[in-house]
Amino acid sequence: MMKRFVLLCLILLLVVGCVAKKEVVLPADIPDFVQVSDLTSIDWQRRSVAFKDSGMIGNVNKSGVIGMDMPSLSTQKWMWHLWGTEGHNTELTIVGYHKASKDVQPILTNGWSLVLGGPNNGADAHAPSSVKVPKSGEWAILLYTNGEYFDTLIYDIHE
Repeated sequence: MMKRFVLLCLILLLVVGCVAKKEVVLPADIPDFVQVSDLTSIDWQRRSVAFKDSGMIGNVNKSGVIGMDMPSLSTQKWMWHLWGTEGHNTELTIVGYHKASKDVQPILTNGWSLVLGGPNNGADAHAPSSVKVPKSGEWAILLYTNGEYFDTLIYDIHE
């Protein structure tokens, strides 16, 4: 009986030891300025909130998205709004990070980045886009302007 218990414990230790914790791996085509530490230091408790009367969801006076009020796994139109940035001709890079799977990927349908336009809806800069979120769950959407970290939006997205 004791031998079976010891054998069972050894097998359990072997199985638990072999289950590796998935690490964050950046895609080969991601812009060089995006770092793994940007993703591993996300505050998942800092959830995005609704603000303004336009249905904008984000971080007040920093960044927000119109069109995020009905999150879906289907292709959607989102309008990005940023405060505290020049806007015109600023490159906005958008990185999606899925909390459970640790997958990193673009959510824009045409790559990692787009160019911001001028002021709109009280924000200093804005840009429309098409997005496709590939799976449900908690997502961190990291925003970079001209290669510098800008903000993180935390969304819970389900079909």
